[in-house]
Amino acid sequence: MSLTTRSIPKRIARFAAYECTADLSHLSSQERSAIPKLVKAAKLFDQIYLRQAWSGNEALEKKLKEKGDRDLCLLFDMYKGPWASEDDNEPFIDGVPKRPEGGNFYPEDMKKEEFEEWVKALSPEDQQQAKGFYTTIRRKNDDGILEYIPYSEEYKDLLQPAAKLMHEAADDLSQLAPLEEKGTRIEQFLRSRADALTSNDYLASELDWLSLSKSNKLEVTAGPYEVYTDAIFGYKSAYEFYVHVRDESSSRLLEEFSDLQFVEDHLPIPDQYKNDKLIPAPIVVVNQLFSGGDVAVPMTAAYNLPNDEEAVKKGGSKLVLIKNVQEGKFKHVMEPIAGQVLAEDQLQYLSAEAFTTHILLHEVCHSNGPHHTLSGDTVRSKLQEYHSAMEEAKADIAALFAAHLMVQKGKINKVTSKQFWATFLAAAFRSIRFGIQEAHGLGQACQLSYLIEKGGASCDPVTNRFSVNFDKIEQAVADLTKDIMVLQGDGDKKAVDAFIEKYSKLSPDTKKALNRIEEAGIPVDIRPIYPVSEN
Repeated sequence: MSLTTRSIPKRIARFAAYECTADLSHLSSQERSAIPKLVKAAKLFDQIYLRQAWSGNEALEKKLKEKGDRDLCLLFDMYKGPWASEDDNEPFIDGVPKRPEGGNFYPEDMKKEEFEEWVKALSPEDQQQAKGFYTTIRRKNDDGILEYIPYSEEYKDLLQPAAKLMHEAADDLSQLAPLEEKGTRIEQFLRSRADALTSNDYLASELDWLSLSKSNKLEVTAGPYEVYTDAIFGYKSAYEFYVHVRDESSSRLLEEFSDLQFVEDHLPIPDQYKNDKLIPAPIVVVNQLFSGGDVAVPMTAAYNLPNDEEAVKKGGSKLVLIKNVQEGKFKHVMEPIAGQVLAEDQLQYLSAEAFTTHILLHEVCHSNGPHHTLSGDTVRSKLQEYHSAMEEAKADIAALFAAHLMVQKGKINKVTSKQFWATFLAAAFRSIRFGIQEAHGLGQACQLSYLIEKGGASCDPVTNRFSVNFDKIEQAVADLTKDIMVLQGDGDKKAVDAFIEKYSKLSPDTKKALNRIEEAGIPVDIRPIYPVSEN
């Protein structure tokens, strides 16, 4: 496969370097001592994820380091592999194959139908494991028949030293004074999570993470979570590790947005599609100190975890909003993009607070709507490779619906609906630039096409600038929220396929605007520099 025309320096320039740091003066000596150990564990998760994404990643990384090409090594680290996600996974290193659709979770020669036939013959318990988050699928050496391998065995050489480092960090943190507020101490979570890495049983440690006390100054997320790398089925989770310090004042301000039931009760969907098992989600605002594993660019600005339906059923979910990352994205990416695509008379509505509040509500709204089909299956299992894109689109548009609802009800008074709508329109171009093969980009492409079709937004044919049609946008948002949630609740993969086929195509106007953004040299996103890892 030949190299693309975009040079390595130009690829790096597409991601503005951004220093991720925070004020650590309030941390104790024990917390400061724990951080380097957690960073080392996170770097081991980097190696696990390289192995999960492609069987050739580790050997290629070693080769690049031996050659000493710093720019190429930097780019490889940014993408966690040799493919540029926002360029439809084009390779930037010569000689590598097409990015494997199922990562390295399945045998490279395995067909989708082979897996499905094999699973049918298994016992219910084995079926659950085969399609579960925490196993890889391999071939038995003697007969080539498929089998599942627990992550704790597959990645034993890296998980065991990571667990040891997490226990050592917990030893430091165990010397801290008793917590002022109820909940789990950070060292208890680190120990239970470290044990889960070697037992492959993650439920207890998920519940510990969900119940972490607000008095903990450090916030750590570590484990196998997102399923985007498994583009065949969306079954297999990838390892990631975040080391954060809590922003306590911001966390207190945003807790009012965790009222999931208020949003659910007002969703524009029939009652049978509504989620009657909602658990209020705690919200934590943090500043990022380090990340490892499944953390390729574009950078995550917030997350709602866990994804394991069993853990969500027992403990709900938690929202983590990464303040310093969001600030970097708005300054370096959102503002310049809006200047290129929004109609001049609507630039007045661009708002940093609308941008960050929508991201928060996006994470809140992952919990809303159907997570199981009307027939009782998980939405994930029915929509398979389309689940991630539809789930991201659901969270996006439901968040926009919820934002207007909260403005109307007086729950949000610092941002107007016009600011939410106009900022969302500009943000659509930011997400689409990630590439429509990526879940967020594909979901956003579908939303933009739908809203334009419904008259909620339009493009001036002369200026090629986009505007929100304020008299139609409210209904268009409600209609799209309903359509996506009903598609999820029905679990009809063919109907979802038709929806994505129709709306994922970018219009000539959208392509022209994207080209203008590219020609202006606006970064696609930010890339992190972590001073804490250099100490």
